[in-house]
Amino acid sequence: MNAPRTRTRYADPLQAPGTEEHLWRAWRGWTALPEARLPRGGRVVVAAAHPDDEVLGFGGAISLLAGAGSDLTIVAVTDGEGSHPAGRTVTPAAMARHRAEERRAALRELGAPDPGIVRLGVPDTRVARHERAVARALAPLLSGAALLAAPWTGDVHSDHEATGRAARAAAARAGVRCLLYPVWLWHWARPGDPRVPWEEAARIDLPPEARGRKAAAVARFVSQTEPLGPAPEEAAILPPEEIAHHLRDVEVVFP
Repeated sequence: MNAPRTRTRYADPLQAPGTEEHLWRAWRGWTALPEARLPRGGRVVVAAAHPDDEVLGFGGAISLLAGAGSDLTIVAVTDGEGSHPAGRTVTPAAMARHRAEERRAALRELGAPDPGIVRLGVPDTRVARHERAVARALAPLLSGAALLAAPWTGDVHSDHEATGRAARAAAARAGVRCLLYPVWLWHWARPGDPRVPWEEAARIDLPPEARGRKAAAVARFVSQTEPLGPAPEEAAILPPEEIAHHLRDVEVVFP
């Protein structure tokens, strides 16, 4: 979920103060979203631009899919080494190792202890430069798959959007259904925001067990939820107000 840094304060909507979660929870638009259909078993490929994207945006669904017996493959597009580019406490190589360990622990919490993890090694913050290569890497993984999930192409984060575009292209060529999950939308958008194609959105309702599993999984990403050190550039990427967006009883996907 890495948020890109900019020198100008709030020039990037991801750096501006986000929408408070109580406004989202009070939104009446949730009931207008149709229910998304998840496969009952089969093979499912989930792509993530950074370690934690798949858990934040699609973790409840992963728990449901694992419970239904789906064979899960996680595609790690980047290693998330650039989450704190100006920080000095943790090197990029060490951050990549930490985040890989956190992802494995989070997937265990979701009931998916042994998914296949395919690491592409694309440089963090540079996915758009490698978009075609990502699409080519996804192609052989989609043979016989029931579903491909990836970050939403409108998420206002270049790595997320490029991963989503690559996934959509690969899925179209393979004839595989593709669902795109937002991560940062809940920060920069507001309920009913006209910039969001709500008419295309669908919801995934999460029963209490799936919600509990997702909350435990999100808590595993300590490198993102806790400060790395006292300096401002080492602040948590996911403070409590951001985490709250991802602990609801519903997830949203776009086709």
